[in-house]
Amino acid sequence: MKRSFEHEIPCWVYVGTLLFFFHFPVKVSGAPLKQEATLDSGATVLNHSMYLVHRMENLLTLGNSSDVNLRVQTINTDEVKVIKAHSLVLSLQSDVFEELLLSRNNSALVLTETPECAAVFDKFVRYLYCGDISLRLDQAISLHRLASKYHVWGLQQGLTQYMTQHLSSDSPTGHMVSWYNYALQIGDTTLRDSCLQYLSWNLSSVLQSGEWGSISKDLLLSLLQRSDLILQSELELYEALEAWINQNQPVSTTVETALRAVRYGMIPPHHLFRLQRHSPLMVKYYETIRDLLYLAFQFHSASPIQLAKYFDVNCSIFTPRNYLSLSWGSPWIINNPTRDDRSFSFQTQLGPSGHDSSKKVTWNALFSPRWLPLIARSTYTELGAMQPTRTEGGRPRIIVTPATSSPNFAGVSFQKTVIVMAKQQGKVIVRHVYNFHQSTEEAGDFLVDADLQRRSSEYLIDSSLYLHIVIKPLYHSLLVARK
Repeated sequence: MKRSFEHEIPCWVYVGTLLFFFHFPVKVSGAPLKQEATLDSGATVLNHSMYLVHRMENLLTLGNSSDVNLRVQTINTDEVKVIKAHSLVLSLQSDVFEELLLSRNNSALVLTETPECAAVFDKFVRYLYCGDISLRLDQAISLHRLASKYHVWGLQQGLTQYMTQHLSSDSPTGHMVSWYNYALQIGDTTLRDSCLQYLSWNLSSVLQSGEWGSISKDLLLSLLQRSDLILQSELELYEALEAWINQNQPVSTTVETALRAVRYGMIPPHHLFRLQRHSPLMVKYYETIRDLLYLAFQFHSASPIQLAKYFDVNCSIFTPRNYLSLSWGSPWIINNPTRDDRSFSFQTQLGPSGHDSSKKVTWNALFSPRWLPLIARSTYTELGAMQPTRTEGGRPRIIVTPATSSPNFAGVSFQKTVIVMAKQQGKVIVRHVYNFHQSTEEAGDFLVDADLQRRSSEYLIDSSLYLHIVIKPLYHSLLVARK
């Protein structure tokens, strides 16, 4: 009597531009095939897996030996798509298909899908046979739904990775907000967090895009609460909020909540005066935010120490976000960053208060592609660049310190943020953000995973390291002695 055994045929597969590895389990008759975990000495591998994939694709295209007709019915229409398939392949790739095939009464298996999923169902079935799939940005959600519905977990994970890597891609109607909403709907925290991080770190470009007007009320209010937003200024955020409200016409409670999330203390007084007169939104809802505007003007007219005697300066209205305007920091492009150490100086305002806006602080930024011993740092700062020896695995380091100390620093602490830019799908985006603890000079994990020696590194743009340093003055140390 013949005996059948299962043997797994390995195959490399692509999802879009992503490469995956999976196994085709197939039944063979006779003795079990030997699995070659390691090559014998002197053995040569003959790899014809792509030929197998080609034969599997022909099997699906021609329908040879088909034993099941997949009748894909589009919801609320008479449209039916018929695909000749093979029970063995469907069952091996999906336990959901396996159960459906066991319970069918004839050679047809009727499946009901949404118009979007029905439109890509042939792509989905082809993946089950061939292990690769080509897709456009607007097809990702539909394919992800099918992969989830039929428990094709490898494809599901590959599509999640595809979406997280293509958030910056251009599309005619936009896709990022719809991907975020979809991730919320299905509970995919990886995709949700990736979308939210991209929105937060690249908010300026999002505000200028057509997608800004399509974000939901809940997403808008969530973004307004965040301190890690990266944008040009708080004024840019207010103007974008006004545009969103004009386009979506939300209920008054939503408008009031959104307006009260704006950090008016971070907007210079002359801009606040202009908004009070020329912003229709502020004119209409002036009474809703009158107390915040009053507090903002007090913040700009008094010293932080004086203000802290009477108000809580630890609230969000006095907390900066990551602003890219030059009064808050400076860009820094480091060409050929692995070559040697670099230094750079720039100035920022002492603080966001109008009282301090004319006071400047000079900062020294020091970058080393290799470990810089503590004993050498003072020499580096005073005498210029030096070439340290390679230790600690040659990890890159960045140090940001004020050039001098000043009595004006009393009551002011500085949060330092280093933003690393990258190019993705031809667009410059924020690749990583490093925050310095207020009592430290450097970020210990700075570029810890970056391979700067590789010219195609995702951390480099045209072989250069694009940084932007943001200095955020904070006044929360002045919470004493409210009278």
